[in-house]
Amino acid sequence: MKNIILLLFFSTLIMGQNLEQKIDSIFQEFIGNSSGAAVGVFKDGKIIFSKGYGFADLQNKIKITPKTNFRLASVTKQFTSASILILAQRNLLKTDDPVIKYFPCLNYLGENVTIKNLLTHTSGIIDYEDFMPSDQNEQLKDKDVLKILCENDSTYFVAGSNYRYSNSAYALLSLIVEKLSGLSFADFLNLNIFKPLSMNNTIAYEKGISEIVNRAFGYAIIDGKIEFADQSLTSAVLGDGGIYSSVEDMFLWDQSLYENKILSSGNLNLSFFRHTKAETDSSYYGFGWRLDDFMNLKRIYHTGSTCGFSNVFMRFPDKNLSVVVLMNQRDLPALEYGNQIAGFILNNLSNY
Repeated sequence: MKNIILLLFFSTLIMGQNLEQKIDSIFQEFIGNSSGAAVGVFKDGKIIFSKGYGFADLQNKIKITPKTNFRLASVTKQFTSASILILAQRNLLKTDDPVIKYFPCLNYLGENVTIKNLLTHTSGIIDYEDFMPSDQNEQLKDKDVLKILCENDSTYFVAGSNYRYSNSAYALLSLIVEKLSGLSFADFLNLNIFKPLSMNNTIAYEKGISEIVNRAFGYAIIDGKIEFADQSLTSAVLGDGGIYSSVEDMFLWDQSLYENKILSSGNLNLSFFRHTKAETDSSYYGFGWRLDDFMNLKRIYHTGSTCGFSNVFMRFPDKNLSVVVLMNQRDLPALEYGNQIAGFILNNLSNY
């Protein structure tokens, strides 16, 4: 018996070393004076790998760790969707409700555009980024997105007839949450998702209102040099991408999706259902999640890319496996890094 225990111990140790060596090799370019990444791998209810590479703050030489908080960008959308579904669970809305019920100024949409269309990027609503005032010099907020949409009277297509990824839609969803809850979107997230899950360092950041602990600042490579690039004019819009979180807190969120802690099993199924074809014939969109097959397994995931940040969070529920990569440098292929990690583990799954 003692020999069997020792064998299992050393086998586990070797497997962990192999995984660390593989991930170290993937992120070796960030070992040094660079911005970098926080990486987490979750398997069977445990964090089997978590590590930081590079610096969260180059000026002050603060290293990235699994506790470092990154701007999630569009990984935020799964939390916005969850907020809407929480309200649906409380019978405060239906996903078939027309959007004009909440925003009469969008009367040109008629009854055709519903909350479901917003969730699945099938609304046809215009991209607010393309209609920002040319003299805009202050960061937009979600309410400013509504103003832009109310001042326009056109759509890209008839609702439900096509798919077009829409940050505008998710800004509107956050405003619906505020209307029905009587809370700011940031407060609603905190009270209904983050606190119940003990995601104590996750926050929808509002400058002058909240602070981000263990913050990663964003960077970009410009003319071959790394430059500070932390915020843009659209960085204060919360519904489409304003949450900051860490590898450690994303583990808590990941586990909640197995345990129905926040959403009922029915609403989780709706979130993960392939409602519409997305950018390619093999990819789909649910409610705040992208859906496809990876190595013949169903994958639920989302990427996030914005000024100074690039991220991916992917889940393989059939294998109880998740991978998160949070990066504080713009234009890096976080999805490709995540694919390498997932591919390595899935090819060696008998070892984990």
